[in-house]
Amino acid sequence: MGPWGTVKLGNRGVRQGAGGEEEALPRQNTYPPLLSGWGAAGTSPGPNHSSQLQSTEAPQAQAAMAPEEKLDPIPDSFILQPPAFHPVVPYITTIFGGLHTGKMVMLQGAVPRDAHRFQVDFQCGCSLDPRPDIAIHFNPRFHTTRPHVICNTLHGGHWQVEARWPGLALQRGASFLILFLFGNEEVKVSVNGQHFLHYRYRLPLSRVDTLGIFGDISVQAVGFLNISPFAEGSREYPTGHELPCSHTLPQGLWPGQVIIVRGLVLQEPKYFTLSLRDKAAHTPVMLRASFTDRTLVWVSPWGRKTLISSPFLFHPQRFFEVLLLCQEGGLKLALNGQGLGAISLGQQMLERLREVQVRGSIQLYCVHC
Repeated sequence: MGPWGTVKLGNRGVRQGAGGEEEALPRQNTYPPLLSGWGAAGTSPGPNHSSQLQSTEAPQAQAAMAPEEKLDPIPDSFILQPPAFHPVVPYITTIFGGLHTGKMVMLQGAVPRDAHRFQVDFQCGCSLDPRPDIAIHFNPRFHTTRPHVICNTLHGGHWQVEARWPGLALQRGASFLILFLFGNEEVKVSVNGQHFLHYRYRLPLSRVDTLGIFGDISVQAVGFLNISPFAEGSREYPTGHELPCSHTLPQGLWPGQVIIVRGLVLQEPKYFTLSLRDKAAHTPVMLRASFTDRTLVWVSPWGRKTLISSPFLFHPQRFFEVLLLCQEGGLKLALNGQGLGAISLGQQMLERLREVQVRGSIQLYCVHC
């Protein structure tokens, strides 16, 4: 599943879970003392439960965090990347720095009263074709006579033997706080402050860089934290690149190739551009974000601008990810996991491209071609 695709399970809008043998594992409450401070996890959000992830505003169409919103009372030093409030499901986002031992993902939301199932996938990439590997597939199912959770791993397009946990700790019509705690050999999952399951890794944790949430679920907040504010601090963000930054495309662009740009918008931004240039340093196509009028446009060599009709997804002091997927004769664009359409260039033009150049009011962390 990528930001340009549609995932379906019948007509429910989620991916098929994996079939296989049942495997019930014992429950062990071995969470660190830090988690005991989140005892309000099992209740609905309200003024008396400040230890939950909360938003001070009503749900928005896009996952944007307002300046006054915060993860409280968790110290800022625990926060690895800005949380997302009220994201639209299906929701796909990059996990900056990837997953490693000591990292934790917090998911707060509610289960609709008519829910059939939902899933949380920790993926090895977000490509559309081929489908990315899924290191950890967490899939609560409510529509059976005995509600349960399925965990599994997708590798090379094939599901492995599933593990099943009965006695589902989630209920239709109820709110929840789910914590995914990543250890050396397994992930531990707690629901509303109580340990629920642990699942051993079948793929290296270091490969995971994408979180996907699908199905019958209302998400209020997603957060990324460390158990200790000092753990792995130097590994979270690579050294920033100086701007302008250029990367070569020795063979041009071909169908299936992906360009990824990740960074942080500065506090008082003016613009951001991602240019594709040919051998003669001409720019056949440029993606430009203007922070003054909050527009995102494609710019042609002759200065013609084509407005991309979508909410403006760049925000000061927020991380972003731009993906350009090359297809036959054109490029598909996704920003922060949201598909934003395509632009036609012609295959010959794509093959003549030799450089990706990034400029603007950002701190650039990654350019992958």
